[in-house]
Amino acid sequence: MLKSRLLRAVFFPFLLALTLVPSLAFANALEGVRVWPSPDETRVVIDLKSEAEYSYFTLSSPSRLVVDLKKTSLSTKLPINISDSPVLKKIRKSSPPDKGTYRLVFELSRKVTPQLFKLAPTPGGQYGHRLVIDMPHGSQKGSTPVTTKPTSPTTVSRDASQLLGTADIVVAIDAGHGGEDPGSIGPTKKYEKHATLAISKKIAAQINATPGMKAVLTRGGDYFVNLNKRSSIARKNKAHLLVSVHADAFRSPKPRGGSVFVLNTRRANTEIARWVENHEEQSQLLGGAGDVLAKNTNDKNVSQTLLDLQFSHSQKEGYKVATNILREMGRAGIHLHKKEPVNASLAVLKSPDIPSVLVETGFISNPTEERLLFQRSHQDKLARSLAKAIVQYFEANPPEGTLFANRGKTIKHKVSRGESLSVIAKKYGTSTKAIMQTNKLKSSSLAIGQVLTIPGTSKPVSVPKVSNPVETKTLTHVVQKGEYLGKIAAKYKVSVSTIKRENNLKSDTLKLGQKLKITVSMKDQPLRKHTVKSGEFLGKIASKYSVSVSGIRKANNLRSDQLAVGQVLIIPRN
Repeated sequence: MLKSRLLRAVFFPFLLALTLVPSLAFANALEGVRVWPSPDETRVVIDLKSEAEYSYFTLSSPSRLVVDLKKTSLSTKLPINISDSPVLKKIRKSSPPDKGTYRLVFELSRKVTPQLFKLAPTPGGQYGHRLVIDMPHGSQKGSTPVTTKPTSPTTVSRDASQLLGTADIVVAIDAGHGGEDPGSIGPTKKYEKHATLAISKKIAAQINATPGMKAVLTRGGDYFVNLNKRSSIARKNKAHLLVSVHADAFRSPKPRGGSVFVLNTRRANTEIARWVENHEEQSQLLGGAGDVLAKNTNDKNVSQTLLDLQFSHSQKEGYKVATNILREMGRAGIHLHKKEPVNASLAVLKSPDIPSVLVETGFISNPTEERLLFQRSHQDKLARSLAKAIVQYFEANPPEGTLFANRGKTIKHKVSRGESLSVIAKKYGTSTKAIMQTNKLKSSSLAIGQVLTIPGTSKPVSVPKVSNPVETKTLTHVVQKGEYLGKIAAKYKVSVSTIKRENNLKSDTLKLGQKLKITVSMKDQPLRKHTVKSGEFLGKIASKYSVSVSGIRKANNLRSDQLAVGQVLIIPRN
């Protein structure tokens, strides 16, 4: 009896240990892999069940990155083919060095120096443990910051144009969030990152249409840009102002309206401001912490004094811009949550040398405002009010050496190849008639090298209305028989990887009737057609598709409202 008890005491713990070995060996699980190419780098985010324990090395001929995940099993599908990254071609598994390790191989198009780091779960539970791999593109076409108004080869350099007093005022427009950081999510699961990009592109289009101004976007697509790097992009482009565009959110669906945040080193002065600060901290966790600004002097006291002076100037000018924006938003009929600028300590506002503001365009957590933020007409209204406010600020505070600072003075312009009177008039915000009268020209013909006197003007700068700037819309596609990802991607003029990323697809396999969200350019949307049925009339058809009767008339060149059964109508997009 005693012997059997001793056997049980020794044997059972040993048996238990044996049963625990497999679970201990695979204590972690690889739950997903997400790829986010941007102009500067390709980011790979590996979602894990628990904190990553890993090692890595690189191989050449061909170039590869090998990552070994310790005590990890696979809970997602591999391989993944990558088509929209200049450095990453494929992610696959390989034979591990030992039984308790999972080996990932990243097939590369050239040698890269990867940066790997771990991220803890986000406070809101949006993401769990992650291993992030950043692969810089290096000196690659497209690695420069996205600008929406490229300069022509004949354009003089910024320094020369400053001497002539014709330099552009540069405004950096920062579309909040992006890539693996969706920002706030509305009641119907719409992402803040999509609204901010659409609105930012429209603001940029309005600014670029204004003579003497140029817009720079910190991101031009759905990818994440480090919070500190956003300011760096503005700085590299010598921006005079940074405007960060966001959509607010709160734990309750009740708050609504726009707000404008400005930098203040004191505590945020409202509960909403504290909420926004906490949300931005989560955004930093989603994207990874960035580098701090480097100090160019060893004298800390001198450096601090200069920084304090620059911060003071940036804060004061940022407050002026914020006040202008709130006024114009109110005039446009946009509801305001706060009618005065709100103080907050946010990373994107902390550029000591560039006045910066953060605009909350509305509350995406409010069902009504979520719908408005994705409505084209409301986006246009927001963009126009912000553009007008920015132009008004620079009219009152024109930077030295810019066209705005010399609007009331005559300016000399040397004609370059390809320039016409209308092009020159548009550049300086004047008319061909005024230039011809000032220079006593009898015809509109110009000679290369001819020097023209551009008359000054004291008229207020008007922001031209931009027709059809680049817009996107998210559609729902229901998978039909015989359809596959490549065919659907070709139909909507998007990439397969974009559809997979937007719908979190782990493989290329689709099910009949499966619903896919697809973000397309407005101009690339498939044509909608409607066959007239008995009892239908224009008003009924327009209501069905949420378009106007006049829009259907125009799209089909209808001279009357009479319809025939079986008649095919083209249904215009909103």
